Amino acid sequence: MDHSAHHTGTGQGDHAAHHGSGVHGGHGGHGGHGGHAREGVSWAMAAKATLHCLTGCAIGEILGMVIGTALMWGNVPTMALAVTLAFLFGYSFTLFAVLRSGLDFRSAVKVALAADTVSIAVMELVDNGIVALTPGAMDAHLSDGLFWSALLGGFAVAFLITTPVNKWMIGRGKGHAVVHAHH
Repeated sequence: MDHSAHHTGTGQGDHAAHHGSGVHGGHGGHGGHGGHAREGVSWAMAAKATLHCLTGCAIGEILGMVIGTALMWGNVPTMALAVTLAFLFGYSFTLFAVLRSGLDFRSAVKVALAADTVSIAVMELVDNGIVALTPGAMDAHLSDGLFWSALLGGFAVAFLITTPVNKWMIGRGKGHAVVHAHH
């Protein structure tokens, strides 16, 4: 996945200008993202980071819910599978992007864990909470609108709640800010 979208500019010139502007606390290059000035983190940047995370989570979550529902598993094993797959797919999107930048596998895993753990955890807590609390959603079949509306509605609410979390984390050099050091 292209992490250049996390910057407010779209071109390499904007990216280079961003780094030459001293936004990174005078550390130069990509190092020192802890200086990613709080005022420099836009809502658009946070939303893009959240959408990146949501994409992986949604694939894993939907796959887990579909598998568990199709196999007529109970609610707990279905949700456990969905959450596990959401983390797996969420991490894998970041992992593959960081590996493409040339980082070794062990270091890439550390970056993916640092970048996505809080975001995925918040997203999964909110989404699964909504699905679990929606009357009848866990007992609905794949062909039921209730199943899909609860799941997709949960994603929408999770996005709205996770975006400010990601904005706060990026502003402190954490979360998806860690990924920027490797592209």
